[in-house]
Amino acid sequence: MAVKVTTEDVERVAALAHLKLTPDETGSMVHDLSAMLDYVAQLNELDTATVVPLAQVSQLEGARSVGSLREDVLKPSLHRAEVMSQAPETDQKFFKVPKVIER
Repeated sequence: MAVKVTTEDVERVAALAHLKLTPDETGSMVHDLSAMLDYVAQLNELDTATVVPLAQVSQLEGARSVGSLREDVLKPSLHRAEVMSQAPETDQKFFKVPKVIER
């Protein structure tokens, strides 16, 4: 089952995500989104009637429930003064970075 994604669909999704796409990017996204949706359609055809739903991969049969994750080991951290001395801009407590989100 081929899913047909239109240019209007891509433009609508881009607007919802506050993205500005060039015409070339829009055409590429039509192809990419169609390919992704076709793959999901293939997955929907799989018989999963006997598959038990999981909330965590640690629930898989054979996985050690608590011990399947690595041990949480306390390790020394870097010294703040040493790290801040190498930062391009800081107030000696935090890194200062330029604003990247504008609305």
